[in-house]
Amino acid sequence: MTNAIYTASATSWGGRTGKVVTSDNKLDLDLSIPKDMGGDDGPGTNPEQLFASGWAACFHNALKATARQNKIDVSESAVTLTVNLVGSMAAGLDFEVTIEAQIPGADPATAQAAMEAAHAVCPYSRATRGNINVVLSVVTDED
Repeated sequence: MTNAIYTASATSWGGRTGKVVTSDNKLDLDLSIPKDMGGDDGPGTNPEQLFASGWAACFHNALKATARQNKIDVSESAVTLTVNLVGSMAAGLDFEVTIEAQIPGADPATAQAAMEAAHAVCPYSRATRGNINVVLSVVTDED
């Protein structure tokens, strides 16, 4: 393995109905299965929400970095990442993802180019490329 810049570690107990805690205890969450997946829709979060949250934050940081290089103002931007769990237990489950960015003041073509640049460098995007269907979408003031 190469020299790591940063290492994160988390442990799960009980799977989707248990809990997850990071090694530094900064994240300590109960997990619940959503009703849509046959669960009790308890008070905890779920792996898909955690995945969406992590990727959204990482993508937004990549967007800020690439936009800065291209002199695009993203100071008021927002990124929403939606994870869909698709398929079935019999056939196999997969993710489909939509990444939406709102970049006030940027024309749609510039915003789309900024998203594509971010998608090229974001570690989550790179790690999942070719394995997950991803749609990049610009949200405009008219939406």
